[in-house]
Amino acid sequence: MTVTPIRVLVVDDSAFARKVLRQVLSAAPGITVVDTARDGLDALEKISALQPDVVTLDLVMPHLDGLGVLRSLAGAATPRVVIVSSAGEESELAVSALQAGAVELVHKPTALATDRLYELGAELVAKVKTAAGAVVRPPVEIQPAAKTAAPVAATGQRMVVVGTSTGGPAALTRLLAALPADFPAPLALALHIPPGYTEALARRLGTQSALEVLEAEEGMELRPGRAVLARAGMHLRVERDGEQAWARLGMAPLTTPHHPSVDVLFESAAAGWGADAVGVVLTGMGDDGLQGARAIRAAGGHVLTESAESCVVYGMPRVVEEAGLSHASATLEDMAALLERYVR
Repeated sequence: MTVTPIRVLVVDDSAFARKVLRQVLSAAPGITVVDTARDGLDALEKISALQPDVVTLDLVMPHLDGLGVLRSLAGAATPRVVIVSSAGEESELAVSALQAGAVELVHKPTALATDRLYELGAELVAKVKTAAGAVVRPPVEIQPAAKTAAPVAATGQRMVVVGTSTGGPAALTRLLAALPADFPAPLALALHIPPGYTEALARRLGTQSALEVLEAEEGMELRPGRAVLARAGMHLRVERDGEQAWARLGMAPLTTPHHPSVDVLFESAAAGWGADAVGVVLTGMGDDGLQGARAIRAAGGHVLTESAESCVVYGMPRVVEEAGLSHASATLEDMAALLERYVR
């Protein structure tokens, strides 16, 4: 049986980066690079003419930048977009791009024209293949939230832990924007994303939600009205002592495919909160969260999953659902209302 290759357009204003990305992708089975583009205007012309399945997109380019390209794409024929970005000054742009419709993010090991660019090869190939199977969803359009003072309270009885991967930044944006400032439980969030982007993402989520959203720090207090986002590259655990709760950061176990691991976060909630733990599994590729969901169910807690209708990739929620571990499923539009039923 012949498998149709994934058709990719490489967009970057650096001739050296275009060369490296083209070589890396062309060497991978199942991928064909149909062309390259030197800037955003060139990209839009070639997207229209070639109809690629996936576009790898640089963010900082002359004439029309990566965000401009994303905002110009619309309709059923929109390709899946993988952002290729440097952390640091580009972090805010990358987060905006993920909220504007990009489905994956690959970190450039260097912004310089050196052979270190080849280091992104395996990650780029894997994420292009993931993106090819993703569903393009409308971009997130969330207005800045009006902040109101949330009531000062102890952690209460519930702990909400959320795990997500591909499509996660947009999913977290929609979920958190729909929750009120007086949401009665703390939230801890684990997202698969390269290191260097979670501080910018937490800051942006905080402007779009009535909740306080922070990047996790060791010993940070967990309380109602606050959502803590795992620092990319490290595991996040939640820990309690009576009515007080804290975030704990660490590298162990080193053997997990992802740092942070959804399983590690969920298992810590199960251990500390038992029947009062609520796990939420959103869009994403793979099965991270399956063992954690099993731990929450075994402890008497509840597990909610995003339904296929709104997922960018129906992978992580699907395996939890098929294992019989989900108490209820909802689209992103209805997830906040469903979650509130389980914590109030």
